[in-house]
This record gives sequence, structure tokens and C-alpha cells, in this order.
Amino acid sequence: MHLLTLKDWASEQIKEVIDKSIEIKKNPDRYRTSLEGKSLAMIFQKTSTRTRTSFEVAMTQLGGHALYMDWRTTNLVLADVRDETRYLSRNVDCIMARLLKHADLKAMAEASRVPVINGCDEKYHPCQAISDLMTIKEKKGFLNGLKLVYIGVHNNVCNSLIEGCTRMGMNITTVTPMVNEPSFDKELVEGAKRTGLYKTTMDAREAVKDCDIVYTDTWVDMEFFLDPKFKEEKEKRIKLMMPYQVNKELLKESDALVMHDMPIHRGYEITGDVVESPNSIIYDQSENRLYSAKGILLKLLGKT
Repeated sequence: MHLLTLKDWASEQIKEVIDKSIEIKKNPDRYRTSLEGKSLAMIFQKTSTRTRTSFEVAMTQLGGHALYMDWRTTNLVLADVRDETRYLSRNVDCIMARLLKHADLKAMAEASRVPVINGCDEKYHPCQAISDLMTIKEKKGFLNGLKLVYIGVHNNVCNSLIEGCTRMGMNITTVTPMVNEPSFDKELVEGAKRTGLYKTTMDAREAVKDCDIVYTDTWVDMEFFLDPKFKEEKEKRIKLMMPYQVNKELLKESDALVMHDMPIHRGYEITGDVVESPNSIIYDQSENRLYSAKGILLKLLGKT
């Protein structure tokens, strides 16, 4: 069993990991030796703060070991990803990879003897979505029937939120003036529409009026934000997206919780005063990446 995208998991499996993650957070000492003697290979082709920290600390706190591997310093740069994965999976119990291309993650999963976890690629971010749903359930006590509004670029995080929310019976509305084309998954979107729980609009103010959660994300992918070659595209996105900034004016008639998967670019997709507002649960959300990582690892390694 792998975690490449939530599309591959049954709703009950997603719910099981959410509930287990909440339980682990409440009772961490019960799980101190759950993965004793187990090793996790963590492969990074993209930068990371939360994904690396959460999985490495999770393995340590579960009694296991995490091996950090920078893609550029391995022979993954030179060789076929399948060949390298065949070797690697003979040495470790699980692989978590944060890659640029979903196709490479699929190739890894096909070649691997052990579970492969998608730590983020251009199409999906299932670990983030599980952590987000865990946080919402922790705060609200339930998921079914809640309303979440995502405001920003339709990207990998947006895809996984759509899938996760509709699977858990949540209503999700997306306000996405721009679509990041490499991320778009037509099959996922069409499937979500058929549930009756997903819709899209350009009226952000109307969308947030009666919602329970407002969620935003960066307008520019982390690997491009400081890249001079991306300057023109960045300026274009900022001009298009600024009217959709999550700020006090947008939220003046809303009492919704505010979420952001981080890294935050204050003054762009969200203002600093909203980040620091009483309704912001952004830092609880980011902390929960640790507990959801534990829940995912225990599920995939058969230790639930």
C-alpha cells in the first residue's frame, strides 16, 4: 500500500488515519516504540521545512530512524529512478519522496518493495490534506457537513483538499482565478463535481460569508518565488491574484477559521494581521504535520 494521492485510498482509510493522528497527539507515549528497528528513506528534490521536520521527528518519536537524502547528492540524478528505488527499498521499510514530477513517484512505487509516500509533487500533496483534515476535526469535533473555501491558485494542495474534503463529506468551494496547468487533474475535478459537495466561483466575498474554514496557499510555487527567471510570471500572478488576497476586509462578515499550509508570503496571498488573528489556526495546522506523519507511517507499516 502506498500514499501517492488520496484518490487511491478509500474514505474509511483516510478517516482511520485522521482519527489515529488525533489519538497519537493526545497519547504520544503509547507509540514511543511502535516503529522500533524501522527505517524511513526521505528523498528531497524540492526544498522543505514541514515535510522533512515532521517525518524525521515522527520516526524518531516512534522509535525508528529516518535517512535524509538530497536528490542532487544521490545517483537518482544519473540513473533510472526504478533501478535506484529497487536497491533502496531492499534497505529501508518505507520511502517518503518530495519530487518535482508525479510520474517519478509512480515509477518509484512500481519498483519499490516497500510503501512509498508522496511528500509533495506538482499534482498532489496528500500528507498536507490529511494533516489539514485532522486539524479541522480536532477544532470542530467533526468533518461531515462543514464548509471550506479555498482561495488562491488551483494547485497540488487544492487538488488534495478537493479530494479529501469530498471524501469526508465536507463542502468545498474553490475561488481560483488562476490554474497551475501542470497541477490540474480533470478526472479528480469531475469526480468531485459528481459528489455535489464541490463547486467553484469567482465571488470570494460571497463564498466566505457562511463558511467554516477559509484556506489559502502561495500564488507562486516555492521553487520559483525567488527565481529571477520567474520574475515576469510572478508579477503577472500577483497582479491577477491581489484582489483575492485573504485580508480583514474579505473576512469582515465571516467568523471562519483561517488556514494556510505554509510557507506564508505575508502581504501577498494573506495579510499578517489575519495570520496573527484569533481565528487563525495556521500554526496548529503546521504542528499537526508531525502527528499526521505518525498516523500515515503507522498505517502504511501495519502498526495501527
